[in-house]
Amino acid sequence: MGNLWKGFKEHRTFRFTSLLVILLIALVVLAPVIAPYNPLEAVMKDANQAPSMAHLFGTDKLGRDVLSRILYGGAYSLSSVLALVVIIFCVGTFLGLVAGYFGGLIDTVIMRIADMMISFPGVILAIAIAGIMGGSLVNAMIALTAVTWTKYARLSRSMVLKIRKRDFVDAAIVSGGTSSHILWTHIMPNVVPILVITAVSDIGAMMMELAGLSFLGFGSQPPAPEWGLMLNEGRQQLQTAPWLMVFPGLAIFISVVIFNLWGDALRDVLDPRDQ
Repeated sequence: MGNLWKGFKEHRTFRFTSLLVILLIALVVLAPVIAPYNPLEAVMKDANQAPSMAHLFGTDKLGRDVLSRILYGGAYSLSSVLALVVIIFCVGTFLGLVAGYFGGLIDTVIMRIADMMISFPGVILAIAIAGIMGGSLVNAMIALTAVTWTKYARLSRSMVLKIRKRDFVDAAIVSGGTSSHILWTHIMPNVVPILVITAVSDIGAMMMELAGLSFLGFGSQPPAPEWGLMLNEGRQQLQTAPWLMVFPGLAIFISVVIFNLWGDALRDVLDPRDQ
């Protein structure tokens, strides 16, 4: 935490991108106050209206205000993406720590499962899993977790194998430290910073993949105001009502860029080579 605060004060890019992330989250949290209309209320007489003073981003085929749906969709999209990244981080890191520290049969089983998952194209495998389970946001998150945890498992395992050879770990073992104590006290603090950087850098990619599954019909279902689903609903009217795809697409693009820049800045602040 001290390094983050020091980086916030001294690293201009990290400070700027952190403020952008805070602004983005504030817009999402304040969506019920900022949004001018109910995102789920259909007003058929206002269907497919072009952007105007009454509806800054226009309306969709059911007369729902696109700006309101994007603001509410931000809460829907960002919360699901952040939850997804946390789940993948926890699952992958735990399995990697266990495999790297205990080794033997446990390591072999976990890594062979990881190798099997990596052998398939990630997005295609996620589509297959989500398709089998049925279209829903929860199933889409489960599918992406199943194909992404291997990255964190392999990374954390490789770091544990390296750290286990350090003198302070040997000293903890000789002193009678339990496995859980050694993992939590001596190994985790050296592993987590790199994995946190990786997780933050993956937020943008996970947002794209989750929106992609929703666009294909395997993620969020109507009438949820989710950005990927909004793109799917607007694609049939691209020529007659392009704003239905332009504005949700811009929301995804801007959010992904902000989180990617923030991840790069965080990597500079927490670079272990500077520690």
